Amino acid sequence: MIVDERMVTYIHSLELPNSPIIEQIEQEALETYVPIIRKETQSFLKVLLMIKKPLRILEVGTAVGFSAILMSEYMPENGKITTIEKYEKRIPIARENFKRAGRENQITLMEGDALEVMKNLEGPYDLIFMDAAKGQYIHYLPEAIRLLSEGGVLMSDNVLQDGDVIESRFAVERRNRTIHSRMREYLYELKHNDQLQTSILPLGDGVALSVKK
Repeated sequence: MIVDERMVTYIHSLELPNSPIIEQIEQEALETYVPIIRKETQSFLKVLLMIKKPLRILEVGTAVGFSAILMSEYMPENGKITTIEKYEKRIPIARENFKRAGRENQITLMEGDALEVMKNLEGPYDLIFMDAAKGQYIHYLPEAIRLLSEGGVLMSDNVLQDGDVIESRFAVERRNRTIHSRMREYLYELKHNDQLQTSILPLGDGVALSVKK
């Protein structure tokens, strides 16, 4: 927990329900232990979409399609989403969820390794939502920057690792040390890359919001 749990509970208490299909998919994901974006991150993403009004979105990490469907409800009606997923068991679930939400014509799911798929995409994208394997963010970054439009937004989720990112690598479990060091490298690069202006927020599990200059 990055922010005091009582504060998070209070913020959650203010939230209005999502659309019925979003609520249903969220409940199914929670019941099957599929990670989805947290309530406060959902709220932040909705506001960001309504401010930015992106026509082209790239999502790195589909899971069961929850966040792609959420974004489709808050972007312009003529907007399009491309989302990437390599975990074979989740791909058919995501495709079915897109159909259930009536968004299969708005959302295109691309199967395969995210980095390889990204290398074959052509931009520009107005918004890129990064929510995949945390240890790979640093490897995805050059392609994300290439694919972003000027003034485009990169939103990276789960960047503070429940607060572990501030710990010494020796205080982190051995199996998590590679992810820990790569995430610290990623955050440093976001803040020091000449092409980006970045703010890191203790929201949910940590969000980095970057704008391409």
